[in-house]
Amino acid sequence: MCADRPQSKTHKQSDRDLRTEFERDYHRIISSAAFRRLQDKTQVFPLDQNDYIRTRLTHSLEVSSFAKSLGQSVGQRIIDEKRDPDFTLQTQMDIADVLQCAGLLHDIGNPPFGHFGENAIQDWFMANLHRLTYDGTPISSLLNAQMQGDLTHFEGNTQALRVVSKLHFLVDERGMNLTKALLGTLIKYPGSSLEIDYDKNDPNRDICRKKMGYFYAEKDLFLDVQEATGTHGRRHPLAFLLEAADDIAYTTADIEDAIKKGLLDYGILLEELRIRCLQRDTDESVKTLIGRLEKLYRRAYDRGYENMTLYAVQNWVISVQGVLLGAAIDGFMQHYDEIMNGTYRFALLDDTPVSILVDAMQDIAYRHAFISKPILKLEVKADSVFDFLLDRFVKSMLYYDTPLWKENHTAVDEKIVMLMSEDYMRIYRIFSKDKDDAEKLYLRMLMVTDYISGMTDGFATRMYEELR
Repeated sequence: MCADRPQSKTHKQSDRDLRTEFERDYHRIISSAAFRRLQDKTQVFPLDQNDYIRTRLTHSLEVSSFAKSLGQSVGQRIIDEKRDPDFTLQTQMDIADVLQCAGLLHDIGNPPFGHFGENAIQDWFMANLHRLTYDGTPISSLLNAQMQGDLTHFEGNTQALRVVSKLHFLVDERGMNLTKALLGTLIKYPGSSLEIDYDKNDPNRDICRKKMGYFYAEKDLFLDVQEATGTHGRRHPLAFLLEAADDIAYTTADIEDAIKKGLLDYGILLEELRIRCLQRDTDESVKTLIGRLEKLYRRAYDRGYENMTLYAVQNWVISVQGVLLGAAIDGFMQHYDEIMNGTYRFALLDDTPVSILVDAMQDIAYRHAFISKPILKLEVKADSVFDFLLDRFVKSMLYYDTPLWKENHTAVDEKIVMLMSEDYMRIYRIFSKDKDDAEKLYLRMLMVTDYISGMTDGFATRMYEELR
């Protein structure tokens, strides 16, 4: 595992600072503004006023905790089973620290309004890249295929790499200056927007090609991290554990939050779990979990609890989390050699006996929460917000920093440019230097997505209302 930072710079660590490089990553993350902004970003329920509903921040803390636990347990198994003679107790501590940090960062690039924000950005560029022109030429004719794909397949995980490596402008353009091991773990999909495999029905689809993992603008950094970590187009082994931690966190949290919002009740949950999971060949651990949900509800009834459903489900998801963590650990160790040599092609939980329960819970949450009327209404509102902001900012930035600016901008365009984050403008100026006109145009488009995706739900809504 490589602890080098992506771009070395001269700094002397104090003799009194006993932190490892990975522990120093942790402190860089929690002190960043981008991390703090997660407290006002949607997990599932946009602009929710209830404090008990999860935000991106609380979700990230949960993922961080699960990821660290997975790292500790897998590390102990590697030592106990003597899988790697070079793997030491220090290595175990290091991978736990890397995963703890990766959990904090895994959603740091997500736009406002949850995954709907990603879809809104993608849809806007899909609809407008061919309509927008630069000096009479369609933008789609000026940008290369990967640049276009980056915009039409905008993705929060990909944006996370950009946030931590560039946009967190504190000292210089190196962002948070994190270790390469951490950056490698964050890259869930080690491929470009040209390498996405869209065939969702292919049971053998390589998980690495589900989405893109880096923008054209970060190609050199991506290659540097891949070279340093020895992954060479494959996932970093710790990325499998990070993904499992995320899957466990949101699968259980979405059910719990749907119960709290009154969108799902005990009877429906139990009935659907029985229908989906109680088959002859279902793993005993899944059958036991469904039985435990019934026992918890009966206990709540016997004790006269006011909200029997909430008591049962909150305690039940803790049991589910324990079983899923164990399944992810077993899955990693069963496929250890494939994961380490880069030939394993699946998500850990998809290839375990508990996958039937995970699929059922995710489907139940989707049908009862994600497509509920309150969510749909807020997503329609969010679509208006994204359409308006992207219309205004993209069109105002088209000719910025070009000889054509003077004759192609309006007074409103000048004001829009002045609203743009100065840090993002500075990053644009640094990385657009000596680039050709097409790449500069692409970087201006990214500057807009940087700014809008970095907004919180509340800030995006307020800006939309004020500018209109």
